[in-house]
Amino acid sequence: MAKPNYQFQKRQKELQKKKKMEEKRQRKLEKNAPPQSDENPDQSLDQSETVTKDEQFKGPE
Repeated sequence: MAKPNYQFQKRQKELQKKKKMEEKRQRKLEKNAPPQSDENPDQSLDQSETVTKDEQFKGPE
């Protein structure tokens, strides 16, 4: 009968733990990221609308 390879088992367990922690970190980043990215497009839209309105007022003068 073969001896169990404890080093291999330990390394596999460490890799699983590391993978799980990385996935958790990614979920936290994704959870925090959408509100910030949603604000930026709104601000750029507001600015572009303002420019468009200004250009419309300049035309008839």
